[in-house]
Amino acid sequence: MLELSVNTKVQFKRVPVISKGGAASGCDTADKKAQGPKGGGNAVKVRHILCEKHGKIMEAMEKLKSGMRFNEVATQYSEDKARQGGDLGWMTRGSMVGPFQEAAFALPVSGMDKPVFTDPPVKTKFGYHIIMVEGRK
Repeated sequence: MLELSVNTKVQFKRVPVISKGGAASGCDTADKKAQGPKGGGNAVKVRHILCEKHGKIMEAMEKLKSGMRFNEVATQYSEDKARQGGDLGWMTRGSMVGPFQEAAFALPVSGMDKPVFTDPPVKTKFGYHIIMVEGRK
């Protein structure tokens, strides 16, 4: 059990992300000021892609890296059909499972045109997630 905890911490040091286009974008300067700094706030507007199998989530990751829009990849690959395009809406601290929450609050805000997402995918009891944050408050 101790080893799992150590591995989880190491994973989240790597999580910082891959960005298709560099700095986070998709909102204007006033919105960025309102959202606060990376890692801050008490709520995040989250999108994710969820797959039970590692192979399938890695296929989704390749689509994202090739330039396909996050919402389109989510619609095609995500096994969480509760929301279209992977949109989970606003989520607060304490409402998500640990690894998902740590990753979501570590990500910068980004938009569909230049998404910043978790790489490698985040493993939880539900499967593997690729997470993107669209807002913070």
